[in-house]
Amino acid sequence: MIHNIPEPEISPNFTIDDIHKIREWNYERMKDATKEERRAESDRAVRWFDERIAELRRNPPADLPSARRAV
Repeated sequence: MIHNIPEPEISPNFTIDDIHKIREWNYERMKDATKEERRAESDRAVRWFDERIAELRRNPPADLPSARRAV
């Protein structure tokens, strides 16, 4: 079972402590998950990532250097 645990607060500077918080949060969420639940969560994350990349390709940020715009 994937636990519904609130996401941790992440600092604006994204420190090593933030990485530890994220890893601990993810562990607590997934520790009792079945193999099928883990697969479904992984598939969901891949879809989310693919959607973000597609959005960046359609609308690159204005401050992104032109050499890196071809995401």
